Amino acid sequence: QVQLVQSGGGLVQAGGSLRLSCAASGGTFSRYDLGWFRQAPGKERELVAAINWLGGNPYYTDSVKGRFTISRDNAKNTVSLQMNSLKPEDTAVYYCAARLPSLSYKYWGQGTQVTVSS
Repeated sequence: QVQLVQSGGGLVQAGGSLRLSCAASGGTFSRYDLGWFRQAPGKERELVAAINWLGGNPYYTDSVKGRFTISRDNAKNTVSLQMNSLKPEDTAVYYCAARLPSLSYKYWGQGTQVTVSS
């Protein structure tokens, strides 16, 4: 019911910053929980950050706490992931995703590559 289109990503040096954005259409954006996932080659997809439909209770996986910030702008139907102090271990394809609260993440962006060089 919701379509997600990502922008951002690219190549950045270790210690640098990058901002990912995801624009949504369809559905009722403000009702969805939003998350950012990543998948590195040979590894399972992991949830990096999430924010609920009220914009509170942000979640971050331990490896990115203090470095990444998830935010949403319901007026613009966007969710962003600000990534600071990037490390080579952050290299992955990043996906935004949406879910109705209590349900699984079933709506996905197309993915964008983030490569952090040392």
